[in-house]
Amino acid sequence: MKRSITGRHFELTEPIKNYVEAAVDVLDKYNLDITTANTVISKSEKKGFTVEFIVNLKDKNTIVITQNDKDVYAAIDLAIERVKKALRRHADKIKGHRITSFKDLGSEAEAVLEQLDYVEQTEEPEIVPMDLELHKPLDFDEAIEALRAEKKRQFTVFNDHDGIMRVIYKRADGKFGLY
Repeated sequence: MKRSITGRHFELTEPIKNYVEAAVDVLDKYNLDITTANTVISKSEKKGFTVEFIVNLKDKNTIVITQNDKDVYAAIDLAIERVKKALRRHADKIKGHRITSFKDLGSEAEAVLEQLDYVEQTEEPEIVPMDLELHKPLDFDEAIEALRAEKKRQFTVFNDHDGIMRVIYKRADGKFGLY
C-alpha cells in the first residue's frame, strides 16, 4: 500500500506523521487490497484542523472521509474510525455475496441431503412414469377448470384461440385475472 501524508498551511511534525502512519497500518486487517492511502491535514483559522483520508481500493472503489476538529489528534482519531467503519461495511458487502450450499442451509436441507445420500447409494436409478395429459396445451375453459380444482396452484398457462400463449391466475378477491 502506498501512503502519502500532506500538510496544507500546516507544518507536519514527526510525531504527527508517525501517528497517522500507525493509524493507516491498522487498515490492513480488512484484507481489501488497499492500493493507496492519502492523508491531507490542513489548518484553517475558523475550523481548526481538517483531516482528509482518501483510500483507493483495488476494485476501483474510493473511500473519502473528511473530519474537522480543533485538535489534530482528535481529528485523526475520528477520521480513522470512520474509515474503519466504511471498510468494514465494504468487506461485509463483499463477503455477503457468497454462494450457499446445502450444508450452509442447516436443518432445512437435512431431508434433501438424506435423500441425495440415498440416491447415491442405490445402484440403479428409479424411473417414474409421467402423465403426459398434464403437459398438453390447454384451452381457456380447461385452464379455468384446472384452477378451480387446484388449491395450491396460483396460475395456469394455456393457448388462446389464436395460438398465443396466455396466463390465467387467481386473484386475492377470488376472481381470475388474464395476461
